[in-house]
Amino acid sequence: MKTLIKNSSVLLLLLCSAIYGNAQVQNQYRTVTTAASFLLISPDARNTGVAEAGTGLISDANSNYVNGAKLSFADKTGISVSYVPWMREVDKNLHLGNLSAYHKFSDKDVIGLSLKYFDLGTINFRNDIGGLLQQYQASEFAIDGTYSRKFGNDLAIALAARYIRSDLGNGMFNGMEVNAVNGYSADISIYSEKTLTNSRYAWGVSLTNIGTKLKYSSVSAGESFLPMNLRIGGGYTILKNQSNSITFLVDINKLMVPTAPRYKLDANGMATAEIEKGKDPNRSVPSALFTSLFDAPGGFREEISEFTIAGGIEFSYQNQFFVRTGYFYEDPEKGNRQHFALGLGLKLKPVQFDMSYIAPTAKRYVLRNGIKFTLSYAID
Repeated sequence: MKTLIKNSSVLLLLLCSAIYGNAQVQNQYRTVTTAASFLLISPDARNTGVAEAGTGLISDANSNYVNGAKLSFADKTGISVSYVPWMREVDKNLHLGNLSAYHKFSDKDVIGLSLKYFDLGTINFRNDIGGLLQQYQASEFAIDGTYSRKFGNDLAIALAARYIRSDLGNGMFNGMEVNAVNGYSADISIYSEKTLTNSRYAWGVSLTNIGTKLKYSSVSAGESFLPMNLRIGGGYTILKNQSNSITFLVDINKLMVPTAPRYKLDANGMATAEIEKGKDPNRSVPSALFTSLFDAPGGFREEISEFTIAGGIEFSYQNQFFVRTGYFYEDPEKGNRQHFALGLGLKLKPVQFDMSYIAPTAKRYVLRNGIKFTLSYAID
């Protein structure tokens, strides 16, 4: 019987990209897909308020998502809780939560921990007449630890280790075998920050989610890469006085995973398994990291289109009230995420509350009306 999946177009997209390496689909859509893509969701309302250009923001407990080395420049101890009602325009049962904390053991050494949980809701499998066949509670989570160390006054380097659990299904679903999978990854990051009399500048580079490939089904020959991501960013702050400032931010990101090649078509216009242009995506993780910068079948132009760029501004008044805005751009053929971001923050030491909202500028954008909330606590 033909079945429909109700209540989770998100799950269907994840399973299609993770389980099936369908050549016809890859010829039609040029978006770079990965497993456990929830790792790329920024849980922090502050970072989202500046359109995810957060590398140059002043450090806090959520810095380990953007660049773990930033923790070396944060207060002595901090903890943060974030909540995200995810993709409400598609399904109101999707939620993401994040808990982050860190502590400085010395002037140079910092350890951070975080837990991210993504609830995909209850998935209902139904037949043609709407009868319930199966249900499944899908979810994903990641636990990671970060160690950051300062080298001098202006530079820090950090390493992070992460455990990932992706449970999109476990068993036979209407004749399709799906398995819950475990993964492991690591991050490496470098960050520099310097404050002068009337200004502050910062820059950072991070390579995140370097780890094992995931295989969701034994009936599928392929494995899916984790969302290995290169982020380069920075910020410049004009300090009007000790309490008021304005910060300008820019971040650039690139997924360091293979770009799907173009496959030859048969006489009926259907894609075959023979590659016409591009490279075989079935590569090792080290190979993917080094070749993902020049493997796009469309050449240099397509490779450049895989970079996303975000620019943001944060205005701080009396170091208590914060207004943020920014713009995020992704090429239409590579995902078409394009949106303005707005954010507000209120700090009453040692507590700070932040919220953000995104306003899409691209059509058919599933993150429409996206909102995030973050509550943090820091001890200087």
